[in-house]
Amino acid sequence: MKVVIFAGGKGTRISEESHLKPKPMIEIGGKPILWHIMKIYEKHGFTDFILCLGYKGYAIKEYFVNYFSHNADITIELQNNVVEVHNTNAENFKVTLVDTGLDTMTAGRLQRVERYINEDTFMLTYGDGVSDVDITKLLEFHKSHQKLATITAIIPDGRFGTMDIATDGLVNNFKEKPKDDNHWINGGFFVLDKKIFSYLKEDMTNIMWEQDPLIQLTNDSQLMTYKHYGFWKCMDAMRDKEELENLWYSGDAKWKVW
Repeated sequence: MKVVIFAGGKGTRISEESHLKPKPMIEIGGKPILWHIMKIYEKHGFTDFILCLGYKGYAIKEYFVNYFSHNADITIELQNNVVEVHNTNAENFKVTLVDTGLDTMTAGRLQRVERYINEDTFMLTYGDGVSDVDITKLLEFHKSHQKLATITAIIPDGRFGTMDIATDGLVNNFKEKPKDDNHWINGGFFVLDKKIFSYLKEDMTNIMWEQDPLIQLTNDSQLMTYKHYGFWKCMDAMRDKEELENLWYSGDAKWKVW
């Protein structure tokens, strides 16, 4: 089964690093966050990826073209350019790299990879979010309801603490902002029937997947939610990268399910 990953955005809110590389190539623990996402799927047996490239897509192409040698012990005879590979730690990934346009919106990117999807069901996610979502159970849920699309819904952690303040200014109580069970958001990790491409018939270059297509699927009662209560984190800004790095190096990277 194919796994499509949006990997073409500019990452303007993490420009400290994205001016040098595409956002999915920003590293967590010495590996691109894109690699972490792919490892999550690999754990559940899904290793056939389609990457929707855009901004600095050449960097992602070069990373995977040279992946085998970068993860191997090699001997090079410089005089005749003979390369001997002794062993490699490369993953068993099949990766299709598709240029989907520099400024193309997400619906347009998905539309442009349709020709590479030859099965009735495929998966889709974003190239900047990690989670310990159980992909196997997600797929089982999708198959059980017979709808065209399943979206993983998550409850984001509160970013700010809350305070109970007395009239004289004394803080009576301080606590981290709790999760709100009524505040579900799009966590990515979709499972989709190929028939969803009927919702992408026009030129989708300037259309977001999260807008018209998902709204139309909702209006047609074809979008189901898989509620995930576990770990989820999107690397939207530098503070998110730093948090993910801290989790990785402290041994508390909950998305590391492999």
